[in-house]
Amino acid sequence: MTREPYPVRAEGLPERVTIHEVGPRDGLQNESAIVPVEVKAEFVARLAAAGHRVIEATSFVHPKWVPQLADASELLESMERVPGVRYPVLVPNERGLDRALEHGVEEIAVFASATETFASRNLNRTLESQFEMFEPVVARALAHGLRVRAYVSMCFGDPWEGPTPIGQVVSVGRRLLDLGCFELSLGDTVGVGTPGHVAALIEAFGGPSRLAVHFHDTYGQALANTLAALREGVTVVDASTGGIGGCPYAESATGNLATEDLVWMLHGLGIETGLDLASLVETSTWLAARLGRPSPSRVVQALGGTPPAGPGRATTPAPGQGTTADNVKE
Repeated sequence: MTREPYPVRAEGLPERVTIHEVGPRDGLQNESAIVPVEVKAEFVARLAAAGHRVIEATSFVHPKWVPQLADASELLESMERVPGVRYPVLVPNERGLDRALEHGVEEIAVFASATETFASRNLNRTLESQFEMFEPVVARALAHGLRVRAYVSMCFGDPWEGPTPIGQVVSVGRRLLDLGCFELSLGDTVGVGTPGHVAALIEAFGGPSRLAVHFHDTYGQALANTLAALREGVTVVDASTGGIGGCPYAESATGNLATEDLVWMLHGLGIETGLDLASLVETSTWLAARLGRPSPSRVVQALGGTPPAGPGRATTPAPGQGTTADNVKE
């Protein structure tokens, strides 16, 4: 069996892409069972060994709302931090930032909504008042020398409001960038985006500068949408090893873009990632055994000898890419 794709360079694509690995946070947060902290620590270590240089380790959302990550402090204390690897954590509010600072975190992420309804259901705020929550978080983090990334959810469509107006996404995103966030991740939370829509949104921002993309594969569009973003000049793509994670707001949602599927495409295009595909597949196979279900990643299924995964499950959504209402309350 072919273990690596045949590389063929295409015009107009970047030479290197950074994969922002969200599996330990956005992926494991969606698991119905609590994953032991020692498994999480080994997962993070395996990802670093496979070549990842950005691994979103956990979240400081209140454990009442996300019990799967209630061990965030224990994980950060126990996991080995490899020099040269960034380990950002998600924080919802100032209390979350306090905890991040206590643990010596050097990079955080905040999350916003591009739609009114999701801001209400996810953040218990209006589209406008959500900024009152994370403006002080960003300001304090920057004052402490931390790097701050921003997520925007529902950038392409909202299950209650339908397609999200491009201008509305740009307005929210630019406000986050103006606050000092070094990077803005555009999230297709329910996976409804298409390549033309992706290109139009990036162009509306005036180009790819400081933009990243975060696609879910609900309608099988994640890789096509990623390629469209690459053609627009985007060089940072979020993905989850093994494709773990998901969104409960669309029937048969299949979760995050799988890191292995993304790496196969990128390597086939002659784009450098710094990642070892065989190590990623081995890690996903190892993790699937501990989660008690096969990986939904097509590449893992092909190279790891795992059977195809069944239909996507409705799971607890992840902050910043599909969380339950009021999840940021302390």
